[in-house]
Amino acid sequence: MHETILIIDFGSPYSQLIGRRLREINVYCEVHPYTHIPTLHDRVKGMVLSGDSKPFNLKELEQRVPVFHVAPEEGTPDASQLAHFAKEVCGCSGDWTPGNYIASTVSQLRGQIGEEHVIMAISGGVDSTVAAVLLHKAIGKQLHCIFVDNGLLREEEFASVLEKYRDMGLEVEGIDASARFFKALQGITDPEAKRKAIGGTFIDVFAEGAKSIQNATWLAQGTIYPDVIESVVVPGGKTAVKSHHNVGGLPDYVPLKIVEPLRMLFKDEVRRIGLALGIEESMISRHPFPGPGLGIRILGEVTPEKAAILRQADGLFIRLLRQHGLYHKVWQAGAVLLPVKSVGVTDNKRTYAYTLALRAVTSVDGMTADWVHLPYDFLMDVSHQIMEHVPAINRVVYDISSKPPATIEWE
Repeated sequence: MHETILIIDFGSPYSQLIGRRLREINVYCEVHPYTHIPTLHDRVKGMVLSGDSKPFNLKELEQRVPVFHVAPEEGTPDASQLAHFAKEVCGCSGDWTPGNYIASTVSQLRGQIGEEHVIMAISGGVDSTVAAVLLHKAIGKQLHCIFVDNGLLREEEFASVLEKYRDMGLEVEGIDASARFFKALQGITDPEAKRKAIGGTFIDVFAEGAKSIQNATWLAQGTIYPDVIESVVVPGGKTAVKSHHNVGGLPDYVPLKIVEPLRMLFKDEVRRIGLALGIEESMISRHPFPGPGLGIRILGEVTPEKAAILRQADGLFIRLLRQHGLYHKVWQAGAVLLPVKSVGVTDNKRTYAYTLALRAVTSVDGMTADWVHLPYDFLMDVSHQIMEHVPAINRVVYDISSKPPATIEWE
């Protein structure tokens, strides 16, 4: 266990930012709601109380470890205050480094899994890639990866991902289950219902895949900390920001336990771990892509036809970002197909086609995000290329919303 600072959240909007500050100076921390304060083990070196803690009696805790109060009106402490508290007051040595994390996690995974076998979803994304390589380092051939084509992947994703992972020495089986996912999504328009339909089908496919693997008793997932945080109801709140198919327990009929080696990492930390594991930079620097894929970038009912339209438009957008040298200046980018048709003119003929929204944001960990001020000439080129090569689209708009109040994905 690493030296730990506990952040007790009393409903403050700054708790996650405080956590980021601590992690940046190599001090491990965890954010917990005041309703579930964990037991203070001997590696807990201090606590940060974030928000209004006055109504609560915390004298017993305050007598056991150093405590730093961050009142609601104070916002986030600057880096020097957090560094002084963690390292000078609490005596933290700063052992939260990629090398230490890899060593401790590999040891933990070996002890947790033993001789049993693990089945895992891989997608080509940063999270699943790093989680798979970390697990492979720990248990080798006991890891069995499955890559599912849900019909909602990016352009040419299925073939390229299979090839890359096999080149890395991972055991991977490719399954085309796209028809099954589209059937599960028929008639569904509610965003949360779509996520649950995709997540449920995903779990069913993996449960069936696990049956062919002897001794497979674990399902590995690339869940990261923002997934966990945004899937939990915060104190005083009524609903989570979103549901996520990588978070929570499996249905009773699925005979698999969950292992999540990245569950406590922010996105930028996952990238640093990946580079330390020796994964090629081109895979580590890829933009995040949501687990439900294009399914939550197609507003309204998801159909194979709409997925094909969006996949082509999104592919053009991403390729042009690379060609213009903008891809690595953007944290995440993608296209969204709107359930809106409008009148247009093509070759002197009236058209009635879809509207496409482009989204590009900068962020550190996905908890907050700002829209990117892409050059007008670039946006003009993208719009022209999409409407020229994707006949089903005759109008392109650019999303200039930040998170909050908007989210990065539209659903």
